[in-house]
Amino acid sequence: MSANTFPCSKRPVVLALSLAFVMPVAMAEEKTEAPQSVVIKSRKADNSAELTRSAGKIDTPLQDTPFSVNRFDARQLQDLGARMTTDVSRFDASINDAYNAVGYAEQFSIRGFALDNNSSYRKDGFIIPADASIPLENKEAVEVLKGVAGFQSGMTTPGGYINYVVKRPLTSPLRTLNLELSERGTRYAAVDVSEQLAGTPVSIRLNAAAEQMRSVIRGANGNREFFSAAVDLKTGSNGLLRADIDYQHKSQLSAPGFQLWNGTDLPRGISADMMLNVQPWAKPVDTKSLNLGLQYQYSLNSDWQFRTGANLHRFQRDDYTAFPWGCTSGNLFPGYCANGDFDMYDYRSLNEAKYLVATDTGLQGKWSAAGMQHETAFGFETSRRRDYAGDYVYDFAGVSNVFNPVAVPPSSKQPGPASLRRMDKETALYLQDIISLNTEWKLHLNTRRVQLDRVQFDNPGYNQQHWVSGAALVYKPVASLTTYLSQSQGLEYGGIAPVGTNNPNQMLNPVRSRQTEAGIKYSGDNQLQLSAAIFQITKPLELINAANYYVQTGEARHRGIELNAQGNLLKDLKVLASFTAIDTVQQDTGSAAYDGKQVLNVPGRKASITLDYSLPVAGLSVQGGWQYASEKAFSPDNRIMVPGYYVLNAGARYQTRISGVPTTFRAQIDNLTDRFYWRDVTQSLGGYLFPGAPRTVRLSAQLAF
Repeated sequence: MSANTFPCSKRPVVLALSLAFVMPVAMAEEKTEAPQSVVIKSRKADNSAELTRSAGKIDTPLQDTPFSVNRFDARQLQDLGARMTTDVSRFDASINDAYNAVGYAEQFSIRGFALDNNSSYRKDGFIIPADASIPLENKEAVEVLKGVAGFQSGMTTPGGYINYVVKRPLTSPLRTLNLELSERGTRYAAVDVSEQLAGTPVSIRLNAAAEQMRSVIRGANGNREFFSAAVDLKTGSNGLLRADIDYQHKSQLSAPGFQLWNGTDLPRGISADMMLNVQPWAKPVDTKSLNLGLQYQYSLNSDWQFRTGANLHRFQRDDYTAFPWGCTSGNLFPGYCANGDFDMYDYRSLNEAKYLVATDTGLQGKWSAAGMQHETAFGFETSRRRDYAGDYVYDFAGVSNVFNPVAVPPSSKQPGPASLRRMDKETALYLQDIISLNTEWKLHLNTRRVQLDRVQFDNPGYNQQHWVSGAALVYKPVASLTTYLSQSQGLEYGGIAPVGTNNPNQMLNPVRSRQTEAGIKYSGDNQLQLSAAIFQITKPLELINAANYYVQTGEARHRGIELNAQGNLLKDLKVLASFTAIDTVQQDTGSAAYDGKQVLNVPGRKASITLDYSLPVAGLSVQGGWQYASEKAFSPDNRIMVPGYYVLNAGARYQTRISGVPTTFRAQIDNLTDRFYWRDVTQSLGGYLFPGAPRTVRLSAQLAF
């Protein structure tokens, strides 16, 4: 449900699915062991050696970044069965769901701060809205940068952001087919094709997927089609032009959450697959998203490189739901009646759209002064976003019941035509310098000047300038060990007062956050990466005060420790582990109902451990996982706490050849013991609780031709 065109066609998907098989068979037969290595290991396994720009504007090995960055590469995503960011988030203990409803946009928090779907997501470093689930079929990696990221990304929330690295064409041919089936009838097929065009400097990579979704929640079904293409063109010996496009259409009935019963009690007697959006007139949420990216890089000499690029994002949504909220007979707003009754609303918002163009142009290079080596990047960034929406329908339709659904009539009203509702414009100059003080010490300095323009149709908006900066000291006594201490600032848009307050739709001023972080990273010869970080983040609070005004007052202070391990524990044993302990406190609000209270929907402790063991049987591996979260606060005064939980997962993988074709079979069981638990207990839209998924079985096969 939202408070606020382009045609869909399956032809590109069908065409791309066919490409894996219509390529000349002889070309596939000419390959010897190359396909096997592509399937088993799509990139080098040493993630610490991967260069990233998600922690700055300079290409830096992950181990040497003075921030906590977790990277999941394409092979890990396959072995973990991750096809949505929701799947990835289960393996990073710093990430939590934040009104992450099945069938709607994925929404998360990092380090206890909710991400902004308009500013907390990147594609190859370019900002993209995340109002629909972001497809992973064409992603080489998912990078999670944790903590204040004002210099790196400009306007964004202090918890961090998620960057999606697009797959590029490979130097050798690739053709893979993935097929998957889940116990509830979900059917999925995807292809990944890479080819160097003979006799040309052009290489291309195509990804496509088609999915018939049968959700873990009864009735929350839908369909998805996806297509992408990435092209690399070498322009002489020093230049490289890169272009990419992706398109996704997804239509799925959304699954609302549950509210407190009688305003005081957690829902009882329910199952994790219950569906409340069951009215005859309920329709799927229909979304279409398009990205078009273009980048050019040119090496001026051995030390300096010029880069420029842009990304166009286009999004459209028709939002429908039979929305449960409140209990009129019990005078509960929000809340369900003690017997499971709830008020049902007809919500419709049509032709919602967002258009965003982001650009980045700059220089990166090395130089020396006063006996010290500098790695410097400076440049210019812009983003322009326009949001369109119409007057939505949100009408009371009748009363239904959790256990005995009742058909009620829809509203006779119709949504209004879409029009321009908001414009955001951000222009920034940035400068980053990494100074090598000697062979062991490096000083990282960065600053960004941001020009903000925001206009809303029913609000005067604002035009402001801000500076954000940061500094970090990195000590690397040996090649395998890095320690750092960093101080950084962030900036985010202020909130918008909700309907029902005395200042509805008022846009609050941008707020500044601050972070101090200290960490250590280790990369062993056996491809084991270990990291630990301690941090403190502070930012102003936004809340509804006693006079019913939405205001900025007081402060949120989040302190925590993070531990991560990834790689080979032993020759045949791999580990992916993450642990976070966090203390979240609201303070200086002037209200006893808020001061000293735990922040909502953030467990004090969370852990995820996955072990992958290669058995003595050739090609056979087994996998086991354990995920844990402690209790979370549901109510602002912390009177209502939601119990913690643990979940067990299991899986197996078998790599073989069938008629000479390298093939990988995977089987996974999530929530092995079918445990009921509350995974998401957000206060959004009045407060909702979402159950975790019940036991789910998935079977898949991956073939490389």
